[in-house]
Amino acid sequence: MMKLNEKQRESRNFYLFIMPWLLGMLVFTCYPIISSLYFSFTEYDIIHSPKWVGFQNYTRMLHDELFWRGVKATVIFTICSVPLQIILALILALLVNQKIPFRGFFRTVLYFPSMISGVALSLVWLWVFNSKSGIFNYILALIGVVGPSWLQDEKWALTAMIIMTLWGAGGGMVIFLAGLQGVPPLMHEAGRIDGVTRWQSLMKITLPMISPVILFQLIMGIIESFQVFTQAFVMTQGGPHYATQFYVYYLWQNGFQFFKMGYASAMAWLLLFIVMVLTYFIMTVSKKYVHYEGGDGI
Repeated sequence: MMKLNEKQRESRNFYLFIMPWLLGMLVFTCYPIISSLYFSFTEYDIIHSPKWVGFQNYTRMLHDELFWRGVKATVIFTICSVPLQIILALILALLVNQKIPFRGFFRTVLYFPSMISGVALSLVWLWVFNSKSGIFNYILALIGVVGPSWLQDEKWALTAMIIMTLWGAGGGMVIFLAGLQGVPPLMHEAGRIDGVTRWQSLMKITLPMISPVILFQLIMGIIESFQVFTQAFVMTQGGPHYATQFYVYYLWQNGFQFFKMGYASAMAWLLLFIVMVLTYFIMTVSKKYVHYEGGDGI
């Protein structure tokens, strides 16, 4: 038997150690992705064998009213929730970046809510938005305002979902805090010597320096908001009157309630395409506004 040299033994051991991960990647990630692409061109109800229908599933979306309701709810949710989360996270990061007593305690308290799982968080907010015993309507009653039914009201259900997303701003706060601590203090000191106000320092120094972090938060926020599902599943089941029937929730319904796996797969691939195009567009436009150390952009 031919003996292996040291480099060959290292290569062999490397592939042996990563083999479990490679097998898991192939079986549980690559195979489902490829399968879903094939199913998106078929009529497949899980029970019967897939039947090739070409682009029929994709053209069907154009005439599906519930599909467009899901798109509308998701777009409104994204446009409203993402900027609010970014602004609130940045404000919190600016506050806890100051030299104040118990700074570490406040950082921990503000970050802790973002660690709560989606289902547990949804159950908590079910109580918060309860029209009879919820804390929101209780606070409104103290100032003489009759609160809405929130999750039971078609006009307020989506607003309630948007308010709920602000609860997790602590996660974004930590990322912004890391970016703020990377801003050289000498730049702020030089600005103060030149008579720059705090607002001017924020707009002309801080924000340009952390613009890559803002870009990251924007892209990740959009991707996450396009995939919102747990809140609708636990709290409203897409109601009332489809007001919170988000895109991914309707996708799940088609795949696992109506057993239209081919149609659900087509929706999944369309979502991937939309996210990729939107991300590429944002990255392209951002070159004019995002400043990187050692270069003008990516």
